Amino acid sequence: MSWQTITLETDARGVATLTLNRVEKHNAMNAAMIDELSLAAAQLAADEAVRVVVLTGAGGSFCAGGDLGWMQEQMAASAAERAEGAGRLAAALGALNALPKPLIGRIQGQAFGGGMGLISVCDVAIGVTGAKFGFTETRLGLIPATIGPYVLARMGEAMARRVFMSARLFEAGEAVTLGLLAKALAPEDLDAAVEAEVRPYLSAAPGAVARAKRLAQRLGGAITPEDTAHSIAELVACWESEETAEGIAAFFGKRKARWMPGA
Repeated sequence: MSWQTITLETDARGVATLTLNRVEKHNAMNAAMIDELSLAAAQLAADEAVRVVVLTGAGGSFCAGGDLGWMQEQMAASAAERAEGAGRLAAALGALNALPKPLIGRIQGQAFGGGMGLISVCDVAIGVTGAKFGFTETRLGLIPATIGPYVLARMGEAMARRVFMSARLFEAGEAVTLGLLAKALAPEDLDAAVEAEVRPYLSAAPGAVARAKRLAQRLGGAITPEDTAHSIAELVACWESEETAEGIAAFFGKRKARWMPGA
């Protein structure tokens, strides 16, 4: 298959590398990338030769969140269209989360918004020191809704509430403390650390790995369709609000929103 926004390569060992590949846009997600992530997840799930999947980004950023063009489209969309768009992202995250193969995040740069959701669906994620992270949606009058079920499953409520609503940026070391990253290492040590996570799976029975992953998710509190539907409804409600209209207008107008100091 010819990919437009991602690359997908599998080595002789069965280690697949799924790379976000919109370098000029800091790997921000648009509709095309979201759809391709869903397709890639389905392809990887069905490919018996794939033993492990590594998720990473091209260039200096892992994923900057939502694409600016996508945000402009949402401003003009109807409530039904907004719900459909959020549903597509939810489907992509759900497919990656349910992947019956280990999903290892190679987080080589910054991640915001939707990029935090991608980190949260990884079974383990390793990042680099110096990278910045944040749930930046509330600066725009939005909320981290569609990614929310996966973020809370990853971090737990207590840790999530430290950063989920404030839009505060934080360093890789704090991301480790919060449970988003397993480790934060110097960039030159990243590949070796990812390889150390990959290697044990190549000696484990693939069917048993898939079954153990499903069991862990079930025992940990599986994300329900009702959770997903509620997160989508909450996001649509935000888009319908005057607050979001002001936040988005301020962002594109390169000015401070009315709730910011000095506005």
